[in-house]
Amino acid sequence: MSLPEIVSRERWRAAREELLRKEEALARARDVLNAERRRLPMVEVDPEYVFEGGDGKANLPDLFDGRTQLIVHHFMFAPEWEAGCPDCAAFLDQIGHLAHLRARDTSFAVVSRAPFTRILPFKARMGWTLPWYSSYHSDFNRDFEATLVVDDEPVERPGLSCFLREHDRVFRTYAVYDGGLDGLGSTASLLDLTALGRAPTGSDRVRYHDEYED
Repeated sequence: MSLPEIVSRERWRAAREELLRKEEALARARDVLNAERRRLPMVEVDPEYVFEGGDGKANLPDLFDGRTQLIVHHFMFAPEWEAGCPDCAAFLDQIGHLAHLRARDTSFAVVSRAPFTRILPFKARMGWTLPWYSSYHSDFNRDFEATLVVDDEPVERPGLSCFLREHDRVFRTYAVYDGGLDGLGSTASLLDLTALGRAPTGSDRVRYHDEYED
């Protein structure tokens, strides 16, 4: 294994400051890109998708749980698989306490094509309490590019889709797949994908997760 060069404290400080200038430029470019993402047009979602979750049948508006925004994690879990995708599981392990997203009027839910009877034991094994739904009885995965058809065979694809709800209308605002998920998972990085961004609701002060008012 090749290790970094050993230098004096002064040379390290100079190299670190040079790199910091590049990091700051990258952060400014990211802020510009996030602003452009928030201006992305949105498309209305018309079909009445049916999901199955812990409380039985649900539709897409139900997944919002009364909030304005929804982030869906397309978790690769085909109907014939015994367990979910390890890479998707590693991504989901990174998701922090949902109270911080919910305080920004944003819900988070996991959707897979596997039947809920297969999802449930795997979810219990992983120790997750995140809302997880099966889209087994609908075309949700295919319509939102989480399941592609290659040589007449369905192929699962990891991703995130962002939605916004206005009264009884639901709109898709953004989506990212595959390697685009790298570096995502924190509350801030997820909010940056949404149409409302990190806009505060009530107070913009970060709190302990048990101090937010739901």
